[in-house]
Amino acid sequence: MSNISLTASMRSNLLSLQSTQKLMDQTQERLSTGNKVNSAIDNPSSYYTAQSLNNRANDLSSLLDSMGQAIQTIKAADEGIKSITEFAEQAKAIAQSAADTADAEEIKSYMDQFAEIRKQITSVAKDSGYKGVNLLNTGNNLTVKFSDNVNSSLTINGEDATADGLAIADVAKEDGSNAWVSEVAVKAEDATLSVGDYVVSDDVVYKVTDVTAGTTFDKAVMETTTLKVHDGNVYIADKSNNITTAMESISNAITTLRTMSSKFGNNYSIVQSREAFTENLINVLTEGADKLTLADMNEESANMLALQTRQQLAINSLSLASQAAQSVLKLF
Repeated sequence: MSNISLTASMRSNLLSLQSTQKLMDQTQERLSTGNKVNSAIDNPSSYYTAQSLNNRANDLSSLLDSMGQAIQTIKAADEGIKSITEFAEQAKAIAQSAADTADAEEIKSYMDQFAEIRKQITSVAKDSGYKGVNLLNTGNNLTVKFSDNVNSSLTINGEDATADGLAIADVAKEDGSNAWVSEVAVKAEDATLSVGDYVVSDDVVYKVTDVTAGTTFDKAVMETTTLKVHDGNVYIADKSNNITTAMESISNAITTLRTMSSKFGNNYSIVQSREAFTENLINVLTEGADKLTLADMNEESANMLALQTRQQLAINSLSLASQAAQSVLKLF
């Protein structure tokens, strides 16, 4: 096929049309994607720099999620401390009530209440975990990463907030070393009696004071006591220093809980501040990447309008050049 010859005017207008169409294609791509840099071909420096910034922002976003979960873990521990502190205050009031009475039955009841609250303190401590991490149990530590830098992290050590960990006196020990009352050995009416023995008759507790006339129930001299039969047993007040020890242990536990709360509160503030910083840094990185790649939609829209006008003028010019070439036909 032989080459087609174009006049200089027509070729010039054709090249102008082709150039305008190329610019229009580029502008249309920017308008459709919103980016002025869509690949490394458009601008290698801006493209790879923006990609690096976006990659770091994505990495920080994943760390941001773990920071949020760490905050929830600390919150769970803090809620546990609040509940345990309330129980400790209640236990302290119970111990004080026991110290204010000499009735063995009442003291025994207070001791049982104290023991139950002690169990609840341990139960709350063990239930204060979040997603498998419990900061109120020794050995459960939490490490929060703030960036890819190895040293940019925070390790929160768990505390033992159980009753044993807080050293709260155990009034229910089998050896009775911390019991507030002691069980009294009592004898039946038909037993041989000695001075100081306790005898139970019709749920009334007597104490033998004299056996000069005889050691049987009807001959021994006895005095009525204030002791009562409780759950089939008889108890006497044996508070000595045990209730005082219990109250002191509760006071120390409350002080320890306040220290724990302060420590966790400080760690909470640190993680929260780093979370806010990371969010802002992600925005800075994303904004920086956008400035390198995003297109100005107003500018691109104006460019498209100008290119469409240029294209129309080029088409008209090509048409005029074609008419000039066709005028030679009028000679025949």
